[in-house]
Amino acid sequence: PALPPEARGFVDARGHRGLRSLVVLTLIAAAVAYWGSDYYFRSHTDVPVDERVVIVLLIWGAAALAMAMVNRFLRLKLLSPLAERVVFVMIPPLALIFLVLGTIFIGVATPTEGGAMGAIGALIMAVSRGRFSMKQLRQAMESTARLSCFVVFILVGSTIFSLSFRGINGDIWVEQLLLHVPGGEIGFLIVVSLMTFFLAFFLDFFELAFIIVPLLGPVADKMGIDLIWFGVLLAVNMQTSFVHPPFGFALFYLRSVAPKEDYRDRVTGKLIAKVTTAQIYWGSIPFIIIQILMVAAVLAFPGMVTHYKSDAPTVDPASVTFGQDSAYGQDGYGAGDAGAAFQ
Repeated sequence: PALPPEARGFVDARGHRGLRSLVVLTLIAAAVAYWGSDYYFRSHTDVPVDERVVIVLLIWGAAALAMAMVNRFLRLKLLSPLAERVVFVMIPPLALIFLVLGTIFIGVATPTEGGAMGAIGALIMAVSRGRFSMKQLRQAMESTARLSCFVVFILVGSTIFSLSFRGINGDIWVEQLLLHVPGGEIGFLIVVSLMTFFLAFFLDFFELAFIIVPLLGPVADKMGIDLIWFGVLLAVNMQTSFVHPPFGFALFYLRSVAPKEDYRDRVTGKLIAKVTTAQIYWGSIPFIIIQILMVAAVLAFPGMVTHYKSDAPTVDPASVTFGQDSAYGQDGYGAGDAGAAFQ
């Protein structure tokens, strides 16, 4: 449920909303991001466009946060309370997202290292807000260890199932069944997409990735389907498992933070209704529709994924020659770069 109308508009003691201050802060931070990124890209000219966008946004957020912190600690009173609140509420979570995903996106960290950086960032945020305690740290570590054990057992169980299924030639049966689906390649892709979407109601991403994908990959390879594009198609489809009722992980996350009982709003003092599980389920439907549209877009426009092939270097087989190195050892075998050398 939305906040009551009285709590949606922020007004300071002077009766001002502070939107002008927020707009000015945004423009100044954008100017700093523009000039800072321009100076950085002068010495790094080979940065791709997508990474440039991430770096510009990083500089923009850092500039806004730095100005808000200087204004608060030096008591300059140049920013309105609304502008300060927006910066201190939005920028730290965005910085945490950058530590996890942004560092992976620009190639600074691997997925495992990105998770570690996100954990460090969360600890820093907890300490800076005065909410860090050994009890919470222990609870977080126990929850992480428990979840990791669950994932490992899921992987072990899926591996045992796959081996048993292959032992009775079940993979061959599935392969022949999918190879003879009416419609050829298009029919196969539609059936696979519908099957993955349906199974996501009951299985999460891990089971789908370790049980279903090994059965579908060989069939796609025999049909001549680009495996990278096929993997992206399955990944986008399997993302729906996070928001699928009734076992979606994201739904449980929302259930854990949403109020289970009616509560009184601290700003207006009014009683706010609780958030029910049915409301969370209904709220996930628009996101499921977005995922379905994304799957349809990947199916209809494969170039969204396979654009990397247009930049691949082409080799004319007629121009390839083979030469033999003249350096041989005493035993008669090549000791240096003997073998076929591409020229």
